[in-house]
Amino acid sequence: MDFDLSEEQRLLRASLTRLLADRYGFEQRKAYARDPDGWSRAMWAAYAELGILGLPFAEAEGGFGGGAVETMLVAEALGEALTLEPWFATVVLGGGFLRHGASADRRASLVPSIADGTLLLAFAQTEAQSRWDLHDVATTAKRDGDGWVLEGRKVVVLHGDAADRLVVTARTSGDRRDCTGIGVFLVDAKTAGLTRRGHRTNDGRRAAEVTLSGVRVAAEDVLGDPGDGLPLIERVVDEAIAALAAEAVGVMTAAQKLTLDYLKMRKQFGVPIGSFQVLQHRAADIMMAIEQSRSMAMYAAMSLDEPDAAERSRAMSAVKAQIGRAAKFVAEETVQLHGGIGITMEYAVAHCMARLGAIEAMFGNAEFHLRRLADTGGLIAA
Repeated sequence: MDFDLSEEQRLLRASLTRLLADRYGFEQRKAYARDPDGWSRAMWAAYAELGILGLPFAEAEGGFGGGAVETMLVAEALGEALTLEPWFATVVLGGGFLRHGASADRRASLVPSIADGTLLLAFAQTEAQSRWDLHDVATTAKRDGDGWVLEGRKVVVLHGDAADRLVVTARTSGDRRDCTGIGVFLVDAKTAGLTRRGHRTNDGRRAAEVTLSGVRVAAEDVLGDPGDGLPLIERVVDEAIAALAAEAVGVMTAAQKLTLDYLKMRKQFGVPIGSFQVLQHRAADIMMAIEQSRSMAMYAAMSLDEPDAAERSRAMSAVKAQIGRAAKFVAEETVQLHGGIGITMEYAVAHCMARLGAIEAMFGNAEFHLRRLADTGGLIAA
């Protein structure tokens, strides 16, 4: 299999890397984090100009026709710069639901606004009791004429405080943990009965607690089958896991670069500590973990074209398990090699550790996915 990038892919990566190098240094990032939104609207406009906000959408709908590889390249670059903007929430999660669940007319009306940066999306799925089970949904959706009325509460909605529209999962029938009877709804954040309480997450990003009380949703804003939306949710989450894997590779790469620079600069007994063989061995172990993760991120991107949903799900569980273990290892090693400075939030490597921890926890940690992989027969059938 040929893993070489095309000329367009190399240009995309180079253009984004150059933009981030010029405008996303660590001190600039800290200034963006102090913005009321917790991220930079100016950088968001720059992303729109570069084309990465419309990247995965069809050209006929106002996007740029990119695929899984292009998404992987963007996610890795954004991860290495520790960006704070809601690209993952809007383009990967929200955009995924539009691409796979919305009507052609609905996509045509919304995609241009995503591509030009004027429409932000968020995925409101997690509930207080649900943990990582996508089918555990207590929020309800009741029919009301041609539309629906939503009641419930969602927690840790990534960038939910700034989103213009929320993709909300709600139960249309059955019991709380049934795999059927789940609908997906596109809800305007200004709809009466919807309230949001924003907060900062452990990795420096923004999220919100969302309460829905008598929130009315029109029939045109139902995404997919309102009685069987779980396959749609699982498809989008598979794409999200692939993007998170690539982002994790970027974050680990940033942590590695910071650590190598520190080993060359920090002196003990009159010599750089990087000259000590035991620390060289640990640096080599970090490199190996990153390269293994890079391979898994590429495997994730390739696996998204798998038509068999069960096979694709197993692949993503394998990716999440490997990435989770590697992220934890790299975070611990890079912080320990820095010593005390590694845990201070005034230094970038601590932010790398926080982001890797958040990525590891999103949509299931390594142990969760190892169990799921074992329960479904493993990645390769016996």
